[in-house]
Amino acid sequence: MDSTELRIAAVVPCHNEEASVAKVVADLQAAVPGIVVYVYDNLSTDRTSELAREAGAIVRQEHTKGKGNVVRRAFADIEADVYLMIDGDDTYEAGDAPLMIKTLLDGPYDHVLGVRKQDAAGTAYRAGHETGNRVLNGVVGKVFGENVEDMLSGFRVFSRRFVKSFPAVSREFEIETELTVHSLHLRVPQTAVPVGFRDRPAGSESKLRTYHDGFKILALIIGLARHERPVAFYGLFGTLSWLISIVLTIPIVIEFTRTHEVPRFPTLFLGFTLLLLGSLAWTAGLILDGIRRSRHEAARLVYLRYSAVAADDDPFRNGGDAQTRGNAR
Repeated sequence: MDSTELRIAAVVPCHNEEASVAKVVADLQAAVPGIVVYVYDNLSTDRTSELAREAGAIVRQEHTKGKGNVVRRAFADIEADVYLMIDGDDTYEAGDAPLMIKTLLDGPYDHVLGVRKQDAAGTAYRAGHETGNRVLNGVVGKVFGENVEDMLSGFRVFSRRFVKSFPAVSREFEIETELTVHSLHLRVPQTAVPVGFRDRPAGSESKLRTYHDGFKILALIIGLARHERPVAFYGLFGTLSWLISIVLTIPIVIEFTRTHEVPRFPTLFLGFTLLLLGSLAWTAGLILDGIRRSRHEAARLVYLRYSAVAADDDPFRNGGDAQTRGNAR
């Protein structure tokens, strides 16, 4: 693959990664000739910036803490044809980058996900992380109706039109979930590639807090389900309200038909209130579903404003000549 024809940018978010950042930069430059590596230093207190610069990276500072803030800043600032995102902790095999980029171009795809495959020792995942990842993958799959292999992977390759149509509202480690959901609701062409995953080097410490960040990611998924599946989300609460209302009201109605009296008026009032709330929930879900559709159409139009990365057999690649374009028609 001749990567020099394309502008390929690597985004490397870092917070106190002096033990690994220089190796990540060097490995990327060796694997993908011509790649421009941008290291975004996110409030590091060690020599991350200095070592990254010495290794040949372009170093930029992001003073708002959080990986999501780094990705939002990088996607806004950098102009490229292909974007590669990889963590600066040297847990991903940078040598897999050429295959991921080639897969993106051959598709052509807009998103290639690096699915983590542990090293032979099988110790790369911290306790609880692998199980939590599987649970979150399953939740997203159920909510959005598509299987997700490794939603929390930090090794991905994107096309320009994916990056420039991505809203990036997350602040911290929820950014991977937001990237996955964005690709699902836009239904962009995407695929997955297995990539190597290993332990952090000595002296490097994970910034991910298993339970704290796990609950934040789960809360994000619930919020996204509310926005992306409003009929199912609000319909569930509406249906439950109706069922409880029926259970509470039927015995009172039966009693009324026999005695022409209402023995438990507060319960009857609660039942009719729940019936009304259920109807309001369904109405809200239907209205929000219309808004969601309009939102998706607008997002799709923004996405289509950017051209796809041309495959090698595309007659329109690099403009093409008149005869080639005529034959293509």
